[in-house]
Amino acid sequence: MHSPARAHFIRKTTAAAVAAAAGEAPRPDATQYELHLAQLAEHRRALKQIKSVQRKVEFKAKVLPEYLPYIEGVLEADSGAPDDVVTTVMVWCIDTGHFHRALTIAEYVLRHKLALPDQYQRDAACVVAEEIAEYALRLLADPKAEFDAVELIEQLQQTAELVDGHDMPDEVSAKLQKALGYALRDSDPAAALEHLQKALALSPNCGVKKDIERLERALKNAQPAANKARG
Repeated sequence: MHSPARAHFIRKTTAAAVAAAAGEAPRPDATQYELHLAQLAEHRRALKQIKSVQRKVEFKAKVLPEYLPYIEGVLEADSGAPDDVVTTVMVWCIDTGHFHRALTIAEYVLRHKLALPDQYQRDAACVVAEEIAEYALRLLADPKAEFDAVELIEQLQQTAELVDGHDMPDEVSAKLQKALGYALRDSDPAAALEHLQKALALSPNCGVKKDIERLERALKNAQPAANKARG
């Protein structure tokens, strides 16, 4: 049972969403949430007209700054109220590779147990883990990609900490472990092996068996050299 204030809030936000979907102009007395919800509906309509995935990403990157002052205000207020603008912007930040900003929003979303808009069909923790892992795996697989390897590792570790304890499919958890393993292969092979072994245990078909074998051989071959250097 909602309180009178909450019921009023839901009526207002629902009305704003309906108006936005119908292409109506925002009312003069619209709240900041309603205004941004109407703007989000307009941007979603524009996205539906774009067929190219890359162009969709470029469009999201272009419009994201329009939401940032509102997002900063919501995070500072820390009310935990349901907010489709905040949760959508979180996902768009992941889509455009802005992990730091996405994880800042994700901490708020997960702490307050906010639901994502219906079109995502997954809960927030699952989306954060899977989308960040998949983006990182694409980066790591692209020899032409330019990124800060140390920063990527830190962001993947932060993601793992944020979603720790949240229920999600084992395949999603395996993707995150796989991404961590691949990110760590050059700087910390032993840690990379541990993450890949966790990924394999979670999902036997996640495609890391050969990588595990290669890492095990490399670590085994490196041991005599290490012993000799110590001696």
